[in-house]
Amino acid sequence: MKANAYTVELNDILQTERVHRNLSVAELVEAALSRNEGILASSGALRATTGKYTGRSPKDKFIVDDPSVHEHVAWGPVNQPLTPEQFERLYTKAVEYLKDRDLFVFDGFAGADRNYRLPIRIVNEYAWHNLFVHQLFVRPTAEELVEHQPKFTVIGVPGLKADPKTDGTNSETFIALSFEKRVVLIGGTEYAGEMKKSIFSALNYLLPFQDVFPMHCSANVGEKGDVALFFGLSGTGKTTLSADPNRRLIGDDEHGWSDNGVFNFEGGCYAKCIGLSEEKEPQIWNAIKFGSVLENVVLDPDTRVADYDDNSLTENTRAAYPIDNIPGAVIPGVAGHPEVIVFLTADAFGVLPPISKLTKELAMYHFLSGYTSKLAGTERGVTEPEATFSTCFGSPFLPLRPSVYAEMLGRKIDRHNAKVYLVNTGWSGGPYGVGKRMNLSYTRAMVTAAINGNIEQASFTADPIFGVLVPDRVEGVPSEVLNPRNTWTDKEAYDAKARDLASRFVKNFEKFADVSGEIRQAGPKAE
Repeated sequence: MKANAYTVELNDILQTERVHRNLSVAELVEAALSRNEGILASSGALRATTGKYTGRSPKDKFIVDDPSVHEHVAWGPVNQPLTPEQFERLYTKAVEYLKDRDLFVFDGFAGADRNYRLPIRIVNEYAWHNLFVHQLFVRPTAEELVEHQPKFTVIGVPGLKADPKTDGTNSETFIALSFEKRVVLIGGTEYAGEMKKSIFSALNYLLPFQDVFPMHCSANVGEKGDVALFFGLSGTGKTTLSADPNRRLIGDDEHGWSDNGVFNFEGGCYAKCIGLSEEKEPQIWNAIKFGSVLENVVLDPDTRVADYDDNSLTENTRAAYPIDNIPGAVIPGVAGHPEVIVFLTADAFGVLPPISKLTKELAMYHFLSGYTSKLAGTERGVTEPEATFSTCFGSPFLPLRPSVYAEMLGRKIDRHNAKVYLVNTGWSGGPYGVGKRMNLSYTRAMVTAAINGNIEQASFTADPIFGVLVPDRVEGVPSEVLNPRNTWTDKEAYDAKARDLASRFVKNFEKFADVSGEIRQAGPKAE
């Protein structure tokens, strides 16, 4: 099998009458309903469930260890190797499985910037999966579709299960990326997010070679063209905070930063919607309508009204919809260079300030650290928040060495004089189980103050343990909230928990042996 091309056998399968190419939204909804893949919610959205896998399966993701990529990939527990022979066996199984089945094909792009976009093809066993990718990726015009030649292909076969003994996988589930073949195989899981993240992983490998910085972040832009980025893992608030009625949304999850500015990788949004309400998140609430996909959301059996507070299937309930469902979204998703960068963390320890300013060295330290808490449901086996460090706020999706991405960020900060802030959307007044989740209205006020520059009128004091610069006031936020120690009844318990977290930062950072002393010294002080 050659790069950028199919085997003759797969190409033959895709020419049969049972292959449905680039169907419209209405056609895909009809197909999904007729095949009993989902039901309609009262909003008009298609609701589907994903069985036992309701989140990503990071332990089942592999990269093919081909000679052309071996020296570039950061091999380890995140980027697990699969031999070319093992991939070929899985590929052969997938092709055999596809025979004599109805298949759904989407041809489109990953990347809104025409200079860097990746033509993709996604082959699905399920109609609702094809609706999902149709809404999540960049949809081509009729003219672009005529000339479309895929340079990366995703084959989604959830009904095909791997045999770990013969296939070299860890379970029945597999997400296998071959950068040499330009093919992704996904099997054994119905969770739609695997398709989205596999293409993100591909771009994270390919774009740095074009001097484009790939980022796990959301982005929006103000009336004056001022761009803001929001870095953070799933559940930290990227989608919620970037969907600002006073600013235009560029994208909610994945972007590139080139010499021209930033651009969205996607054509849609994949919002976590547990606890969603019209009052708190009106843009997301109103975006969920016909053509949208609700994933693992519980519906009233009689009225089909979504119960966004019901987590009986998973905490990781999701809504997928095209970005143009958000009023005023930037179409196509391209904009200028960011002036403000926000790192989002959901601190389960409850000791980080709700907002703090970072020097360049602090920014590099926290970018490499990528501290947050895995929130329940975003991955298999996670049932309550767990403190974790995810390099560059996206290590599950970064095939290259962390230093590659960190150095790109550092150069961008220097070149464009971007201001960087750390925002804690996690717990206050105590750790998870004792304190409370940060008030969303306070978080919005702090982010607004950072973006419009008003926060710079405050006086800043370095936190004695974490070294971050804490403002003494932010409009719309009680002053006692800004210093996390003040929100704890037991101050000694706060000090102990803060030192505990600081020691974890220090321990985690030991793996970055090639980092400069200035960046290392910017980190927390455990003693």
